Amino acid sequence: MVGKELEWSRGDRAKAAAKLMVGWVALLWLLEVVDVASGHALDSLGITPRTPSELVDVVPAAFIHFGFAHVAANSVPLLVMGFLAALGGLRRFAAVCALIIVADGLGVWLIAPAHTNTAGASGLIFGLFGYLVVSGFVERRPLGVLVGLLVGAVWGTSILMGLAPTQSGVSWQGHLLGLVAGVATAFVFKRRTPEPA
Repeated sequence: MVGKELEWSRGDRAKAAAKLMVGWVALLWLLEVVDVASGHALDSLGITPRTPSELVDVVPAAFIHFGFAHVAANSVPLLVMGFLAALGGLRRFAAVCALIIVADGLGVWLIAPAHTNTAGASGLIFGLFGYLVVSGFVERRPLGVLVGLLVGAVWGTSILMGLAPTQSGVSWQGHLLGLVAGVATAFVFKRRTPEPA
């Protein structure tokens, strides 16, 4: 049986992907407004490593930011890379994001420096970068390869800089773990059948 999502035209998929990502980014900004209005009460949803009670914050931490500049820095790459990844199907995209967020969050919980608080969408962004760059090659899809090369050309330098352990106040561990999770996700969710026309 062919699912409704597979029956969508390319235009329908693009509209759905765009709406999803605009809504996602809007949610991040709304949460930061609430955070500021509440005296930064939401900052506690970040991940403090190796504290058992913090495991419940593995997913929420990907939606919380430390200030509007932090949200702004993540908005455009999340919007664009999320849109490109979501073109492959919303259910697939949800699964890809869930795996990246959980793997990245658990990794941060395990290896981040003690007494730190890690939050933000950058782990997911690094994961989507890895996923987009690798998935076209893994699935041998020329269009996917082209998209991966373009994403690499636009954001490759920023990604490499984000992996540098010398940046103060930046979780290079979260970035690296997100990137690794995204690459792994490209293999986990490798398409077994040809793409719908």
